[in-house]
Amino acid sequence: MRYSELSGKEMICIDEGIRLGVVDHTDLIINLRSGEVESIVIPYGHRWFKPKLIVIPWRGIKKIGRDLIIVDLTTAQDYADVMKKIEEKPRRWPVF
Repeated sequence: MRYSELSGKEMICIDEGIRLGVVDHTDLIINLRSGEVESIVIPYGHRWFKPKLIVIPWRGIKKIGRDLIIVDLTTAQDYADVMKKIEEKPRRWPVF
């Protein structure tokens, strides 16, 4: 599935039925080796200057429909925690 096919779809929480936002306002975390989407970063909640960012792993996406994406918020992680884990991973550069 392409990002353009996800664009414009609303994200809804499966447990609470609340609207989380539209895919146009999200970012993706992609595994560069495999090319697979690992997570979706969603601005969630209302803060004065910027919303809290949460990360929903791909396994937290329960259904992608014609107009909606159903997600499980119980799998969500805090954005800062996820970024720390990514930065701590040792990077392997290609060996020629």
